[in-house]
Amino acid sequence: MAAVATTGSAGGPGAAGRRPLELGAPSARSLLVTVLGEFVLPAGGWVWTGTLVGVLGVLGIEAGAARQALARSAADGWLVSERTGRRTRWRLTEAAATELAAGAERIYGFGATPAATGTDQWLLLFVSVPEDQRQLRHKLRTRLAWAGFGMLARGAWLSPDPDRETEARRVLAELGLLGQATSFVARFGAIGEVRDLVARAWDLEDLRGRYERFVAHFESVQPQPPAEVLAAQIELVHAWRRFPFLDPGLPPELLSAAASPGWVGLRAAALFHRLHADWAEPAARCWAELASSG
Repeated sequence: MAAVATTGSAGGPGAAGRRPLELGAPSARSLLVTVLGEFVLPAGGWVWTGTLVGVLGVLGIEAGAARQALARSAADGWLVSERTGRRTRWRLTEAAATELAAGAERIYGFGATPAATGTDQWLLLFVSVPEDQRQLRHKLRTRLAWAGFGMLARGAWLSPDPDRETEARRVLAELGLLGQATSFVARFGAIGEVRDLVARAWDLEDLRGRYERFVAHFESVQPQPPAEVLAAQIELVHAWRRFPFLDPGLPPELLSAAASPGWVGLRAAALFHRLHADWAEPAARCWAELASSG
């Protein structure tokens, strides 16, 4: 089953400055994207209006808000509508399908294996953005954070993985900032402490709290009827998809006190992958029944 897209924006799939839709309280639009990636894409890329409105209704989204989310997604280049008699069905655009498929690798690969221990080299990125271009700075901050970078100071970014330079270059190119950026690959020197550096770049205590809330909630979820399993599966993926944006995947020794007595992110990842596997078959069966009836 494909994963939800990791990114999206009002500018449509692949637009420069796209931002993860999982931030903040669930909205009709963000839940719709979750459903599109989790069920519509692997089922062939099209779905009836009634199916989407019904499923979003189970998740607490009113019909009017669901239809508005469909219209906005179409306007942003994610969906194309097709009339069949009195009914309307929606088809994923090629760009949306590509974006959703790309999200699968990030979402389901994240947390599947423990982070490598140790880091001999760090990637430093310096980007100059004019003071009056606040929207551009926001886009840069959002995109680099999604790529696992921590911000040391305004215009200074850090990653424990030098291989992230390729992704950083793509972000900078899409935002038109390659000419204002410089990167370095370096080792940590004798001045200062690595853990203090990490604490400045990433809010690990906040991340730990988010993981703990994820675990506390989904450990207690025990859906029984197929419709409940379908809703739980959507909620599970929707909640999990934010973590690749928030968690830079630091080596265990860099997690410091946040990892004591053990990094809860590992437990959260194990829970996500177990529940997703357990719920996949009944959720897919329920979706197929709803999709066939429209």
